[in-house]
Amino acid sequence: MHLPDVTLVTIDGKSPQIADSAFVAPGCRIIGDVTIGEGASIWYNCVIRADVDRVVIGARSNIQDGSVIHCDAGVPTIIGEDVLIGHMAMLHGCTLHDRAFVGLGAIVMNHCVIEGDAMLAAGAMLTERKHMLAGELWGGRPAVKMRDLPEKAIMGMRMGTAHYVENAKRHRAALG
Repeated sequence: MHLPDVTLVTIDGKSPQIADSAFVAPGCRIIGDVTIGEGASIWYNCVIRADVDRVVIGARSNIQDGSVIHCDAGVPTIIGEDVLIGHMAMLHGCTLHDRAFVGLGAIVMNHCVIEGDAMLAAGAMLTERKHMLAGELWGGRPAVKMRDLPEKAIMGMRMGTAHYVENAKRHRAALG
């Protein structure tokens, strides 16, 4: 796979594994034990560093521009399928279930869990060991539950995932 202006680093014998149908934009740095699933998209200038444990990004999930993903030894970062990660988010040693949403500039810390169809609001900080249940909206610094999400908002998040899958195809074609 040819990835223009993308740095892939093997460390301790572990190399990034990127599905052929995934899109990785220029400027990204992907280090170590990283797995990126089918149809996933990693947008411009993201850093995904799995030098002490693994990072898994599921099918059709998108990591938007400028985001940083890392982990600690024994605390991997696991991102399920169809997950939306907003621009400049920071994820560290956490688990995001299928269809989770992390807003722009939000921070998710070690041992946190965000269940499916839950949304962490833009700019929020989910402090260590917090657990967001399915369908909840959390916000603030530190983040707290604000309310349950209406079905319309959940459907909007799903449409956002589909948009990013299609948009990645456009960008991949434009980059040649």
